Amino acid sequence: MATQPFKHWFEYFPSNFVWSQQMMSMIDMAAWGAAAMGEIDQVGQRLKGREGDNEAWFTEWCAMAEDMERKALAAQAANHQFTAGTYFLHAGVYFLWAERFTPPGERKFNTYRRSMSCFVEGYQRRYPAIERVEVPYEGTTLPAYFMKAPGAGAKAPTVVCFDGLDLCKEASVLFAGIELANRGINMLAVDGPGQGEALRLRNIPSRYDYEVPGTAAYDYVAKRPEVDPKRIAVMAFSMGGYYAPRIAAFEKRYAACVAWGAHFDYHAVWVVRRREMESGGTKVTSARFQLPWVLGVPDMDAAMEKLENYRLAGIAEKIECPMLIVHGQHDTIVPVENANKLYAAAGSKKKTLKIFTPADGGSEHCHGDNRVVGANYIADWLMDNL
Repeated sequence: MATQPFKHWFEYFPSNFVWSQQMMSMIDMAAWGAAAMGEIDQVGQRLKGREGDNEAWFTEWCAMAEDMERKALAAQAANHQFTAGTYFLHAGVYFLWAERFTPPGERKFNTYRRSMSCFVEGYQRRYPAIERVEVPYEGTTLPAYFMKAPGAGAKAPTVVCFDGLDLCKEASVLFAGIELANRGINMLAVDGPGQGEALRLRNIPSRYDYEVPGTAAYDYVAKRPEVDPKRIAVMAFSMGGYYAPRIAAFEKRYAACVAWGAHFDYHAVWVVRRREMESGGTKVTSARFQLPWVLGVPDMDAAMEKLENYRLAGIAEKIECPMLIVHGQHDTIVPVENANKLYAAAGSKKKTLKIFTPADGGSEHCHGDNRVVGANYIADWLMDNL
């Protein structure tokens, strides 16, 4: 079936690519009890006709988050703790997505703080195995959550998970961690340099040599009594499809690697994205502030210069551990040929390439149209290879 460029299979807002992308991401969080289609559609209906108005996006999602927070507090006061936990998780998701298109500043950061607080309250009630931790890193720490697999006992396999360009550990510990925990695998969800809390509240930008935070995460998690240091994998999604292979290439103690949404030349991807942005398209409308902010540089020109080092040619060949590359056939953000290039270059003797088709489900970017199927496939592969 022929596909159109920059268009989803399902677009809630047909005239706005990035808003539709975020709607899909929120809908998928319902699979882990952190959102509801009805709530999402209520906000979506209020936003119809205001596509591209990022102030309206922020206001309406904050309003829904605050409503969920009020319901959580009422349930807490009634000692209905599980119900309170559900509402807190929903509030956390809606606060997190509310700040998505807001430029860096106190309003964005305060909204993220509210999101974090709601997630923590929700985890305590619905997922008490999730523990807030700090990973020592270059004279400071990286914020993380450790999710111990129930019943796994001592010395269980463990996955270190880094984020991508715009998602955070608060979401990944759910959509990745729960499926791993169900299979007896622990997970450390880390906001690395340029990600989540590390960027928003600690001003730690991204770096091309991601083996440095990758090594810090390994050193931390390998010392935990629940973890078998010989069975630790590294995984990352979206932009992390560059980070995870880079880590595995240089930090040989990782026993497996998962690139969830592959990259091979991140600079080349942004050449195309910048062209789309400057032509007035809706695909990367927040990139003018987002990419430079993530990279810790003042503007797009400086960002493109820094991205010259974000390439895996000559690096992927150094990967020795088993490797899984998963990608969507209909990925409208990172073309599928990136997955094929990474697979061809990877030095692993045991490597798997899985391209999800529309028939499989999860054929969008990082399975944004069906993340459950992607999360389960990845968790199964890790169970078989750790």
